[in-house]
Amino acid sequence: MAKAKSKKTRGGGESVYRITELVGTSPVSWEDAVQRAVATAAGSLRDLRIADIEKLDVKIDGGKVVAYRARVALSFKYES
Repeated sequence: MAKAKSKKTRGGGESVYRITELVGTSPVSWEDAVQRAVATAAGSLRDLRIADIEKLDVKIDGGKVVAYRARVALSFKYES
């Protein structure tokens, strides 16, 4: 789900930021899952601004945690 949000800047002009959701996964931790999501997004998106953690969960297999998952709402400056 991507949303665009307008934000005023100091010079009186407006900038537009887009928000997109990603899910990062890691066998190590939630922090690593977030870092992986941001690093992957940084490979194709410029001017990343804020990452809000929307949800944390784990994948369980055989009664053991096998993966940490983080849903991240990531904002970046939108260029038309």
